[in-house]
Amino acid sequence: MKGSLVILAFFVIGLFCGYFHLLPTEVADSSVSFVALCALIFCVGVSIGCDAEVLHTLRHTTPRLLFLPLCTLAGTLAGCFAVSLLLPQVGITDSLAIGSGVGYYSLSSIFITKYRGAALGTVALLANIVRELLTLLASPLLVRWFGPLAPISVGGATSMDTTLPIITRYSGKDFATLSVFHGFCMDFSVPFLVTFFCEL
Repeated sequence: MKGSLVILAFFVIGLFCGYFHLLPTEVADSSVSFVALCALIFCVGVSIGCDAEVLHTLRHTTPRLLFLPLCTLAGTLAGCFAVSLLLPQVGITDSLAIGSGVGYYSLSSIFITKYRGAALGTVALLANIVRELLTLLASPLLVRWFGPLAPISVGGATSMDTTLPIITRYSGKDFATLSVFHGFCMDFSVPFLVTFFCEL
């Protein structure tokens, strides 16, 4: 949760600096954003490559449960499609691009800002932060109402890091391995899905 607040604080500071023109206009240039995006993707690759737990997780997960990431993506995209029908001012591809962030606010909001503009990027940032906060605050209720897999699915990409302790606490330690695997799959899917829907 602390990480979410730090990201949100930097976002507010950025808004403040942009509104009052405290930084040169070159900072907002798309080439600077692209370099930052490449650096972020590089860091994601390094963190996944250095994590020996990922291979260990794959070896010790029940094959049937390996479909959880696919179910999470399918449910998220179906929900986003339904929202786009209820809110006609939000385009279907915009809604699907936001949902494809699956809680990975730092990466998805940069992609969406680059392809669709700052307004939609802001919506993506807030939607993904809300997803993480919902997991952190509502996990006990999710487990009680929907079972131990629910917090993992709701956590999306955060299920391997920031929400893992709360998921382990309420779903049980037996689900920690699955949670890490799920988060890894979600992390991996974000750049491809967000870019795909932004380019439609």
